[in-house]
Amino acid sequence: MSRDRKLPTAQESSEDVSAFLSKVASIPRSAKSGGGRIIFALDATASRQPTWDQASHIQAEMFKETERLGGLEVQLLFYRGYGECKASKWLTDTKTLLRHMTGVTCLAGRTQLRRVLDHAAKEARVRKVDALIFVGDAMEEDIDALGHKAGELGLLGLPCFMFHEGQDPISWNAFQQIARLSGGACCRFDPSAARQLRDLLAAVAVYAAGGRAALSDFSKDRGGPVALLTKQVK
Repeated sequence: MSRDRKLPTAQESSEDVSAFLSKVASIPRSAKSGGGRIIFALDATASRQPTWDQASHIQAEMFKETERLGGLEVQLLFYRGYGECKASKWLTDTKTLLRHMTGVTCLAGRTQLRRVLDHAAKEARVRKVDALIFVGDAMEEDIDALGHKAGELGLLGLPCFMFHEGQDPISWNAFQQIARLSGGACCRFDPSAARQLRDLLAAVAVYAAGGRAALSDFSKDRGGPVALLTKQVK
C-alpha cells in the first residue's frame, strides 16, 4: 500500500486536532489516585526512522506530567522487520523506558496492528489498562479483522488513541475506525510539530491517570490544543 508522505495543511491539522480533543473530552473518566496504565505502541518500520528519536523523547514528557498524580505505568510495544513485535515490562522509570527505546532501530517490514491490538486485549484482561496510544503512518492489514479486535478493546474499556503521521487515506480510515470502535480518538499530526504531538500525548496520559480535574490543572500553563481540550471538558 502507498505510504504517501504528504503532510497535512495547517487548516487540516487544526481541524483534526480539534476533532480529536472533542472526542477525548467526551470519554467518561472519573478522577482516581494511584496513577494510570498506558500501552505506548509504535510502528518501528523503516518509514518511521526519521521520527523515531523524536518519539523517544516525547514519551518522557508523559511520565513527568503524571508524577504528581501517583505516577504512570507505561509498557512500550513496537513492531518492525519480518514479524517482530515486542513489548517491554511495565515500567515506571523514565530512564529505563528511554533506554528501551533508544536501543531500538527501525527495520523495513509490514505493519502488525493486529498483533498490537491482540496484545492490548490480553493485558487488559489481566489488569485494567487505561489507554492504548499508537503512533504510526501506515496500515497494510485486513480492516475488518482490525475492526473486530478494536471492538473487543471497547468492550474491555480500553480506548485506542491513534496518532497518524502523513495523509495516506487508507491508513487514516483504518486508524479512525480502530479509535471509534474502541471508544477512543484519532488525530493526524505533522511530524515536524514535535511540541503539538508531545502536548497531545501528555494530555491523554494525564487524563488517563487523573481524570478531568487533573487535565484541567495540567492545562493551566499551556495554550494551544491542551487549552482547547480543557475548555471542552469544562
